[in-house]
Amino acid sequence: MNLSYRLGWLGFRLLFATYFRWRVYHPERVPLQGPVLLAVNHASFLDPPLAGAGLDRRVNFLARETLFRFPVVRSLLNSWSAIPVDRDGGGATGLKAILDRLHNGEAVIVFPEGTRSRDGALQPARSGIGLAVIRSEASVVPVRVFGTLEAFGRHVRFPRPWPIVVKYGPPLRFEALRAEAASCSKPRLKQIYQQVADEIMSAIGAIEPFQEKTTFP
Repeated sequence: MNLSYRLGWLGFRLLFATYFRWRVYHPERVPLQGPVLLAVNHASFLDPPLAGAGLDRRVNFLARETLFRFPVVRSLLNSWSAIPVDRDGGGATGLKAILDRLHNGEAVIVFPEGTRSRDGALQPARSGIGLAVIRSEASVVPVRVFGTLEAFGRHVRFPRPWPIVVKYGPPLRFEALRAEAASCSKPRLKQIYQQVADEIMSAIGAIEPFQEKTTFP
């Protein structure tokens, strides 16, 4: 972590611990080295820093390319090695940047749903994450966040002190599908991309909410 990233990492951890009373489960499931895709459900702007702050390794975030128009914001995002993506969270340039980071052995946070959920329900996965998985050697860690919709969802104007939780699931590997994708037809390749995306989304959905009974306000 460079100085800018570490300061942001520490700042978010302090904010999450005091204002949101966060809990983090199984961060040890995320390898400390090597390429990793962190596949996270998406309900709030809090989700990227929440998923990253729970880990002791630097991760790469996606940020809308429109944010890079502002010099101060652009400087900060560049210092965090943020990856600019279009409104839908994809685009050829964004995908190439994600693959470059993975090929360099880094960790990248992605949202298989592509956009924030309006009601907290998990949405269908888009095939883009499947393409990134097949074209890289990265392991995939499904991550599920809880409470961020209530804390700072689309309907919330200012973040509320609602308890939030991040849980990291067991890593996924897709070696058989990667091997098949190396020589299959284009129609089958598209099916593989979506199959991978669907399996990742299913793994996110299988992560149980809490390890103990919790009462939220």
